[in-house]
Amino acid sequence: MRLRDSHLSNRNPRSELMSASLQSLIDSGTKLYLDSVEPSEIDQNLKWGAVGATSNPAIISGIVKAGGFDDRIDALLSEGLDDEAIAWALTDELVTDAEKKFAAIHQSTAGNAGWVSFELDPILEDPDQNLSPSDIATRYIELGKQWAAGHTNRMIKVPATEAGLLALEELAAAGITLNVTLMFTGDQYHAAREAVWKGAQRAAESGTRSLDQFKSVYSIFISRIDVYTQKELPNLSPEAQGNVGILNAKRIWKENQLFWADKNLKLEQELIFASTGTKSKDDPPWKYVAALAGSDIQTNPPSTNEAVDASGKLFTREVDDMPPQAVQDEIDAALDIKAMHKFLMDEGVDKFVKPQRELLAIISAKRDELTKQA
Repeated sequence: MRLRDSHLSNRNPRSELMSASLQSLIDSGTKLYLDSVEPSEIDQNLKWGAVGATSNPAIISGIVKAGGFDDRIDALLSEGLDDEAIAWALTDELVTDAEKKFAAIHQSTAGNAGWVSFELDPILEDPDQNLSPSDIATRYIELGKQWAAGHTNRMIKVPATEAGLLALEELAAAGITLNVTLMFTGDQYHAAREAVWKGAQRAAESGTRSLDQFKSVYSIFISRIDVYTQKELPNLSPEAQGNVGILNAKRIWKENQLFWADKNLKLEQELIFASTGTKSKDDPPWKYVAALAGSDIQTNPPSTNEAVDASGKLFTREVDDMPPQAVQDEIDAALDIKAMHKFLMDEGVDKFVKPQRELLAIISAKRDELTKQA
């Protein structure tokens, strides 16, 4: 029995203050996650019905830069920690705090929701590091085990790079719950799903983790695809332009539904619809929210959830509504999947690495500032 057919609802028990718009989105079947672990934003989004959250270096950098952590940085400095160790200590503390806030949801849904994602070190993917994919994968496995230890509702976030994909089976075999991120294409999804499923079966066979406890998610990025096609495929028709990311996500979602349908698992193996903030001023901020309403997880930026809350729109299930066949054919004929994949992955890795570098620079500046005040 699938969880949405059971009594284990994805509704947040603390959601009495959500708007009719957010309630309709959740009632359509969507699990609402927050693309932030900033404490006050989590508190607000819990009231709005969020049942999970995610972190990344850009989020942590923004929180630290905004202030409020100077005393904690000072304490960590006094312990003799370097900038990198402080960055990861702050990340771990923020994610752990978020996990505590979602713990009741995790328990009430028997592990189907209430997760908070923790992203592994992006700097490993920096080309300047000159690390081989196998070396990076080995490090991902070590770090995944380290940061997952002792946490019941923490997902370890691994990118669907060559190295990340190499690490997935071993991480899943160790009983670690995974969020495979930075995904744009079906090929990435297939490789990630197969590796995670193999690892999950190994974990069950070894007694490390029962398949009843197996949970995995696959983060499909959406708006970045539409930004790409607007630049690289300017001649797409108005009906096709701006819908490539949605079509791609819906196709992968259907594949995911079909693959897991006969596995008789207790927990849902879901897509996370990521990069759901609109990039075009001509689009309503809930464009992707509406198009993908009805299933799996939407990890939305705080501003997107705010816009949905204030929209007055009632959302209904649209995730399985495909564009007209003529639009699909036009997109398929025009789009070079391999070229798009290379461009977006190169861009994605850069966006993956830079925020962690920025976080280290922020902590270094805080170190200098606090040292001068001492």
